[in-house]
Amino acid sequence: MGIWKAAVGVALLLGLGGASVPPNLGRSELPERAPDVPYVPTPQPVVDAMLEVADVKPGDVLYDLGSGDGRIVVTAAQRFGVRGVGIDINPERVQEAEANARAAGVERLTEFRQEDIFKADFGEATVVTMYLLPSVNNRLKPKLLNELKPGTRIVSHAFDIEGWEPERIIETDGRTIYFWVVPETPGRGER
Repeated sequence: MGIWKAAVGVALLLGLGGASVPPNLGRSELPERAPDVPYVPTPQPVVDAMLEVADVKPGDVLYDLGSGDGRIVVTAAQRFGVRGVGIDINPERVQEAEANARAAGVERLTEFRQEDIFKADFGEATVVTMYLLPSVNNRLKPKLLNELKPGTRIVSHAFDIEGWEPERIIETDGRTIYFWVVPETPGRGER
């Protein structure tokens, strides 16, 4: 009984409460911190609308921040032949996304990184997609404006970015999608 209590105590200290860690996952592959948002997949009709509003086309490089199971990156690769990078802090989601890309036959166009979106380099993106919470979007705003090239398209499922007027807001499948373009001059387009 003492060993069991000790094991439970260690799991709680490590933040593994009710979560299971795959046996092949080493300590270095655990998230360095808890995810900022819970995993909630974007419905496929919303994925399709996000890619449409962003006018994704061959030659684009799409980054999905908080990519979950990889469905946005995989769909962009399948439909438009674009290279996509998914960034997620949860190693289980990254493994799932990689498996989904293999199953769809687009693994050569896709990459999934286990990284903190606030530390990741996504400056090469021409399109950024995200389904994060308002507080996370607001914290990301300076990084998006400072690190992305002017003309980069940003699409957010469900939540806007405080103080940045979207170029378009659309409703699809009962969901809201926000669309911005990184301006030539930072600060332009701010409320």
